[in-house]
Amino acid sequence: MQRLHQVLTLDLLPQLGVYRLEQRLRGRDPFSLFALSEPELVDLGFNPQQITLLQNPPIDKLQTIEDWLSQAVNRSVISYYDDDYPTLLKEISSPPMLLFCEGNQGLLHAPQVAIVGSRTATISGKETAKRLASDLAKQGICVTSGLAAGIDGFAHKGALLGGGATIAVMGCGLNTIYPKSHTTLAKEVANSGLLLSEFWPEITPKAVQFPRRNRIVSGLSLGVVVVEAADKSGSLITARLATEQNREVFAVPGSINNPKVAGCHKLISQGAKLITGVADILEELSHYTLIRDNNVSAEISDDNNQTTLNSPTADDIVLANVGYEVTAVDVIAQRCEMTVEQVLERLLMLELSGWVSAESGGYIRIQGEA
Repeated sequence: MQRLHQVLTLDLLPQLGVYRLEQRLRGRDPFSLFALSEPELVDLGFNPQQITLLQNPPIDKLQTIEDWLSQAVNRSVISYYDDDYPTLLKEISSPPMLLFCEGNQGLLHAPQVAIVGSRTATISGKETAKRLASDLAKQGICVTSGLAAGIDGFAHKGALLGGGATIAVMGCGLNTIYPKSHTTLAKEVANSGLLLSEFWPEITPKAVQFPRRNRIVSGLSLGVVVVEAADKSGSLITARLATEQNREVFAVPGSINNPKVAGCHKLISQGAKLITGVADILEELSHYTLIRDNNVSAEISDDNNQTTLNSPTADDIVLANVGYEVTAVDVIAQRCEMTVEQVLERLLMLELSGWVSAESGGYIRIQGEA
């Protein structure tokens, strides 16, 4: 069996991430599993479903990846067990088994700084993200972000304008660009940088995948810069993950009257470094040899079947409490008697499926009765 088929099969094993698999291996080479008998696999702790996959890999499903790779010369699949898997990403608590790449995979080993922030950013926030990214790119630092609307998109654009490189970590498979408005940007990133995902190419967006993407954004980077983030923001998840991964966290301050920077101020109060320009970032990261030399050019562990977004029903309590005027997330949560986190997860799914739109100050309903 080809090595590609083997690593793809390892990724398909249900209820097994990299570390759980490592525990099962007990020091064995992971590829030796395919030569073991059923009793030997049982002895290592594999369950019947996992054993079936190891002994009878789904060839048709694996072939789809070979077909995907053959459609463009700049596509590749990197596994946790490959020598070119990024070192920093191996350090996090849940590294992805596979990385699907389109573009320059060598950028995975370049010094990176992540820039993240609000999807509904102000003009000032967008310009700040673009300027920081451009300045970082001019210093030979790769800018990493999540290809989301708002700050993420302007971070990628700034890096490209600065003549440097950028990595876009996607929360879905590489065959689906989300948001669709970033289709052209994604092509530019693939041509001059790298599109990256742990999800198989045909996997479509759903809410639970985006926090998984965030851990890769921070895990690849030496530090994370937060530009405009509300007090309850997905960007704060990325910042928390960065802290857990022993990465530097930076925050751009703003007006105390702007709710979009409340999360940044919260991070600063918790110890994040306040920055006003790239010099502040470089100063904090100067102990990293790769950046100091300044010469470097530039993991969803479900069943990995193609997924679809949940469609709202007539009794969808979250959708029912979003008005045709902008409704604040806190207000929606109060009406639904749910936590803000639960509401945000459902709102993202509703947004992805076209029922609501994120606006300044909250969400607005854009379709009729469910």
